[in-house]
Amino acid sequence: MTRAANRTQPSLFQLISLKGKRALITGASSGMGAATALRFAEAGADLILLDINIKGLIAVERALTAYPVDVLIHELDLSQKAEIDAFWDDLQGPLPDILVNNAGIYPFQDYLSTDETFMQRVMDVNFHAVYWMCQRFVRARQKMGGVIVNIGSIEAQIPFKKDLAHYTTGKAAVVALTRALAKDYGGKGFRANVIMPGGIITEGTKNVAMGLLKMDFRLLYDGMQFFSRLPMGRLGKPDEVARISLVLASDLSSYMNGAVIPVDGGFLSA
Repeated sequence: MTRAANRTQPSLFQLISLKGKRALITGASSGMGAATALRFAEAGADLILLDINIKGLIAVERALTAYPVDVLIHELDLSQKAEIDAFWDDLQGPLPDILVNNAGIYPFQDYLSTDETFMQRVMDVNFHAVYWMCQRFVRARQKMGGVIVNIGSIEAQIPFKKDLAHYTTGKAAVVALTRALAKDYGGKGFRANVIMPGGIITEGTKNVAMGLLKMDFRLLYDGMQFFSRLPMGRLGKPDEVARISLVLASDLSSYMNGAVIPVDGGFLSA
């Protein structure tokens, strides 16, 4: 390829840059959501950060002052569709170009002891919120297109931990929704892809694990089994998921649509 031909292609910096874009990230007060916010800000994106934990959002907002981007934080209970609709109805400023559905909960519960109230809460946060956020995003940008990055889980493909049938079900639904959106709206300027993290250490997962280990040492055995299956021999960091979110949100992945991408240290391959 000639030098002249090379110059017709955007540079790597141009491809990964989110300057001039606005990204909406759910579950942004900690963990993978906070890490994604930091990487997107580094890439130049203005941000809308949603979470039920307003104190966490304020802390993330302070961390983002190092970057010359606009940041809007909003306390929101994603289990309530009425709150999701109110947020979109009241949203000021430019529409978000990028939607990252990261928020999720993972309460452990034996399958036979789950009831309708418990299942409703889990599905409302882990799937229904993703469904409604995507719907409002596509509806608002149907003449412009946009990018959706959904966060699933390796549990959607290989259920490994005990007492998470409800979680596995919701995350599998997120994968199915993402691929359906890619098919239905790929020709209308939208790209939708899903990341399947596995073995990522966050404050949330650490707190849940420590609380459960006090009650059930079988979980320690499950954890040892999980770790033994990791080809890379270590657990992951939230930023390692955030980096892939950045790739999917940027023009580096301009021909990726409907992809299901594990970020799991090779667990699914072991």
